[in-house]
Amino acid sequence: MSEFQSGNLIYLVVLGTALIVMFIVNNRQGIGATLRQLVTWGLIFLAVLAAYGLWEDVRRTVVPTQTVIASENRIVVPRSADGHFYLTLEINDRPLRFMVDTGATDLVLSRRDAEAAGIDPSGLAFYGRARTANGEVRTAPVTLDRVALGPYEDRNVAASVNDGAMDGSLLGMRYLDRWSRIEMGGGEMVLTR
Repeated sequence: MSEFQSGNLIYLVVLGTALIVMFIVNNRQGIGATLRQLVTWGLIFLAVLAAYGLWEDVRRTVVPTQTVIASENRIVVPRSADGHFYLTLEINDRPLRFMVDTGATDLVLSRRDAEAAGIDPSGLAFYGRARTANGEVRTAPVTLDRVALGPYEDRNVAASVNDGAMDGSLLGMRYLDRWSRIEMGGGEMVLTR
């Protein structure tokens, strides 16, 4: 159990104890009524704990994910709640999440994602420049040995590693041009090979 989880548990125990003491003090009129309220709040507390513990499973069920329809040479990607499209690609056999950015030229890796893909950013030459919404950033060109999206695999894909602060990686037109058709509509994006 991490320090954060231990802290949360201690907080919840103290909060639960305070609620129990409050009910006992406020309901001196009858122990039966106090016990009923105590059981009710205990069940509410357990329900909150169960919801917190199951949240990741619920989120995976509720949040749509990309669908590979290999027989039709298509990848169907639902629009995320934030309005963007996200794809999970295997870069050098590591799954990485990308935001689709048709305004970006390159497939751009954040420093963290580059490291996850086995690329050491400290050994790269950041001599390239890119204009972003946050201003100009330095970039380093790299070649990715393997890029896979579902059953579709590409080798020796040109990409860039961003030297600036980036929340995630971007999937730009250099990769998207490898697909014969890109369609967006009805809350989804369809890539066809």
